[in-house]
Amino acid sequence: MAGNSFGNIFKITTFGESHGNALGVVIDGVLPNIEFDYQLVQADLDKRKPGQSKITTERIEDNEFEIISGLFEGRTTGAPLTIIVKNKNQQSSDYEHLKDVFRPSHADYTYQQKYGIRDYRGGGRQSARETVSRVLAGSVAKMILQKIGIQIHAFVNQIHSIKLETPINEIDFSLIEQNIVRCPNPETANKMIALIEQIKAEGNSVGGIITCVCKGVPVGLGEPVFNKLHAELGKAMLSINACKGFEIGSGFESVLLKGSEHNDEFEFNNEQVKTQTNHSGGIQGGISNGMDIVFKTAFKPVSTIKQNQNTINATFENIDFKAEGRHDPCVVPRAVPIVEAMAALVLVDFYLFNKVYH
Repeated sequence: MAGNSFGNIFKITTFGESHGNALGVVIDGVLPNIEFDYQLVQADLDKRKPGQSKITTERIEDNEFEIISGLFEGRTTGAPLTIIVKNKNQQSSDYEHLKDVFRPSHADYTYQQKYGIRDYRGGGRQSARETVSRVLAGSVAKMILQKIGIQIHAFVNQIHSIKLETPINEIDFSLIEQNIVRCPNPETANKMIALIEQIKAEGNSVGGIITCVCKGVPVGLGEPVFNKLHAELGKAMLSINACKGFEIGSGFESVLLKGSEHNDEFEFNNEQVKTQTNHSGGIQGGISNGMDIVFKTAFKPVSTIKQNQNTINATFENIDFKAEGRHDPCVVPRAVPIVEAMAALVLVDFYLFNKVYH
């Protein structure tokens, strides 16, 4: 199986399955002598872990991590950094009924046809539990980015038709973790939570949108042709399970504007170059321009629902199917730290690329 690695200078390789012994990541290209922030890693893992609230899956995982290599006396050595998280609360019997079933909108059928074998217990390698490895790596990337003043803030902007209306420049990022849906507006958050609870009671699922703001990004990250910064961010986001859409800056809404309305005019104030607007989302010509990088990611409704559906089995018979086990009615709140992690991986990779090649 190819495609388990991501990045160029700061390169990660993830491993493990949903119901295996452990998941983990090997990170190559970590700068030496970085003080390892254990609390940052655990906090990010806790934001992603299952069983954290009434609107997530009931699976309980502490997600305690263990460092296998690349650390000495609390600091990185520059050698490959290997971190694992052991699985502790698998209930593989919940998936026995899926052994010969191809679930609607899952990767069961495509995986079986491609490889001729699949781990049906929680989806195996195709499970969103793989993203725990990405969060581990993203936290390490944040340790480096923090030293150069880059901060990443992701939050839930929309659940189904309920949308956060607060302008991006008025959002208080300190409110993101004040509610279980991770929306930085208490009133909107309560509406989102109520909707997810209703959907869960119906045995259904719902999707939403996450907005990410990267502050303090210097001018010059990204390459102008194939390795555009926003192209790499798009690839990173669309590699996340259930992510179906990505837009940078004004995105699809830009088609409603004229050039005179959409252009970000430059100004020079207080010894700084800025733009009066940020329709570009902080990236022009594939290169960061020093403004906040702002993008959105759309996540589909979770494919596993506790309602009767039509599907096929391994012998291609048409069957009726109803999912069992423990599942999220909405994956969006738990995807927030994953979006941050993938953004951090892209930014740190381009930062280190600039140090080597520019």
